[in-house]
Amino acid sequence: MVYCHLLGNTYAQDLHFSQFFNSVLTTNPANTGFIPDADYRLGAQYRNQYSSLMAAPYKTISIFADAQLLRNQIENGWLGIGGVILSDVAGTGGLKSNKVYGSLAYHQQLANSSLLSAGFNIGWANKRIDASKLSFPDQFDGKFFDNTLPSSVILTNSTVNYFDVQAGLNYAYFPTEEVYINGGYSIHHINRPQETFFSGPVDSSRVRVRHIGFLNALLKISDRLIINPNMYYTNQSKSSELLLGMNANYNLSESGDKQFIIGLYYRAGDSVIPMVGFELNNIRFTFSYDATTSSLNTFNNMKGANEFNVIKKGFYNESNSSTHQIFCPKF
Repeated sequence: MVYCHLLGNTYAQDLHFSQFFNSVLTTNPANTGFIPDADYRLGAQYRNQYSSLMAAPYKTISIFADAQLLRNQIENGWLGIGGVILSDVAGTGGLKSNKVYGSLAYHQQLANSSLLSAGFNIGWANKRIDASKLSFPDQFDGKFFDNTLPSSVILTNSTVNYFDVQAGLNYAYFPTEEVYINGGYSIHHINRPQETFFSGPVDSSRVRVRHIGFLNALLKISDRLIINPNMYYTNQSKSSELLLGMNANYNLSESGDKQFIIGLYYRAGDSVIPMVGFELNNIRFTFSYDATTSSLNTFNNMKGANEFNVIKKGFYNESNSSTHQIFCPKF
């Protein structure tokens, strides 16, 4: 049984997950089809944030799939194809976001111990809001906000649609069967689409370019233990996020088809994120919890967000599993 780690998303515009390492396609399109221990991969994530603070908390759902193509037709290389659907509901105004992306990547092995990947995706995004649920400063009557009062704030549109483009590069280095190192960089919203419910200057309403960088390693400590340190950084306009942490997989069976997973992460200046999980026959379940450490914990009692993830990996033909080249440590 193999445990391979690939990266995958608080930002001003974008959705995000604390389990960034399980949201591979939203982190970098070059991850598409980079599945060293299988032919295809299916995954889903759910995040619930600030339910202790808000009557309508932030809820985010992601569903993705990717697969390898032409692995036996391209010498030391292959294509990856995939897609991801994102859905998010935020706040009492009923702000809803739905995004669909299709991605393509090419992977080329360099010599015997490294791999270079490049990929891009193109997506469609839809955002809509219920203006009847919003209140504005000029609707404050001295005691309460009354959204039945007239307001000078006018929403030109209640729905926004746009196309979106991302691109990225990844590099993996695997000098031995016990060591795997992977790093990558991606740039999002290359086309800077316009996103606004108001009329006004076009440039001020464009989505800002977002940069994501990551570095991770898989280190086989023993036949029972593989550790996985990670570093992730993203920047968009004046908003940035840095996460540091580590997972550990403990082998519970001789074949490695049963694994216990535990991890701990830190989002700089914001939260500590413990994680626990279990893997059985190439299906991995993980649960994490954001415990707020910033000044916000005075109001939410450290109850930040909870997140659940499931990933299934497999082969087109199970007979391929014995001949599939593996790049990272395995049990």
